[in-house]
Amino acid sequence: MRHLSTKATCNSHGQDSSYFLGWEEYEKNPYDEVQNPKGIIQMGLAENQLSFDLLESWLEKNPEPAGFKRDGKSIFRELALFQDYHGLPAFKKALVEFMAEIRGNRVSFDPNHMVLTAGATSANETLMFCLAEPGEAFLLPTPYYPGFDRDLKWRTGVEIVPIHCTSSNDFQITETALEAAYHEAQQRNLRVKGVLVTNPSNPLGTTLSRSELNLLISFITTKGIHLISDEIYSGTVFSSPGFVSVMEVLKDRNCDETEVWDRVHIVNSLSKDLGLPGFRVGAIYSNDDMVVAAATKMSSFGLMSSQTQYLLSALLSDKKFTKNYISENQKRLKKRQNMLVMGLKKAGISCLKSNAGLFCWVNMRHLLRSDTFEAEMELWKKIVYDVRLNISPGSSCHCTEPGWFRVCFANMTEETLDLAIQRLKDFVVEHTANGHSKSNNSSKNSKRKLLPKWVLRLSSRDRDHEPDER
Repeated sequence: MRHLSTKATCNSHGQDSSYFLGWEEYEKNPYDEVQNPKGIIQMGLAENQLSFDLLESWLEKNPEPAGFKRDGKSIFRELALFQDYHGLPAFKKALVEFMAEIRGNRVSFDPNHMVLTAGATSANETLMFCLAEPGEAFLLPTPYYPGFDRDLKWRTGVEIVPIHCTSSNDFQITETALEAAYHEAQQRNLRVKGVLVTNPSNPLGTTLSRSELNLLISFITTKGIHLISDEIYSGTVFSSPGFVSVMEVLKDRNCDETEVWDRVHIVNSLSKDLGLPGFRVGAIYSNDDMVVAAATKMSSFGLMSSQTQYLLSALLSDKKFTKNYISENQKRLKKRQNMLVMGLKKAGISCLKSNAGLFCWVNMRHLLRSDTFEAEMELWKKIVYDVRLNISPGSSCHCTEPGWFRVCFANMTEETLDLAIQRLKDFVVEHTANGHSKSNNSSKNSKRKLLPKWVLRLSSRDRDHEPDER
């Protein structure tokens, strides 16, 4: 491998995380109702497939945008030519208005402060390049999206220092946890450049409270650092308390004339709200002109196609459609989330109370043979191989407590979700009957021989998996 660069061969991408390895196993044996009814059901993918019919109905009624026409005339050649990387003005205007609508029009956004990117992954990485040097750090509350280990660190060289949150207060951010993370960074000789939060949270499915947002703003003001609020799930809030954007709290605190106004940045996307991850629509919103200018230049490496912008500018400009879509999509998410929560409850499994997102944070601690991350990995492997469900273990999200799992519910039909719940119910009954104790260890060696090499690798690696190693 000497002919490749250090970056190409380094092991910091995170692809060997159980989060990604579960996907690999699913792809080898994907569930299909007809072709492979005993395959693995994908519950590790946070996609919103519940409202495609609304989008398809709009496309049928509005054939011109999808056909790249305007007033009956083709604009294919216009869209096929190179476009300025600032983006189409009509799309940026429609996107900021959609963002404001999701936030109840309590805040407004200036399209001149927006930078378009090829998805939220690109947006988060671009902000890292803009705000931090290699070897400097951002603080992230745990548990957090496993992909951040790739998105924020791999190419930028930025370090992540966890803000350890616990189930004792439903994983809310506290001043003590913030200060402890900041102190840990100092002990590691890392300069802290900011805090990054997801609101609503991935993987918790909860929104940040006003008190948490106020705490964060006070913290970054005192420390003189940045705050990135990843709000790509803002349109998925389906029950109270409602979504509160960090921009709303900044306005309430009259921060628009203060220095902190320029140190708060928002990441947005249409991957979750509209269920369009394949369209690669992301955005950075910042009040700092220097950040906007730098991010715009960097966006050259991940531009959004002109065709995508043209189509979506027409869709998002249809206010009757967006109003109905937001409302109906939230109703469907609430129904589907309740289906999963109640189904798991009948199996004796509880979930963290949630009000947003495309997943539930599921508590399976009572199914562990011991209160360790090794036991969590053993349970996860049983669920992947025996139950044939791909779910995400809490350790992949850097949770400090073993036994939590992220389970997605919006990327499948009701029938498939019902089957997944039934499989898990059957497993719990059998697992409980067998005692899930060390008495089963006698068969462990024979079973290890049947497992793929990556599972054996995880077994040895995760035996030493402790929170301070993340």
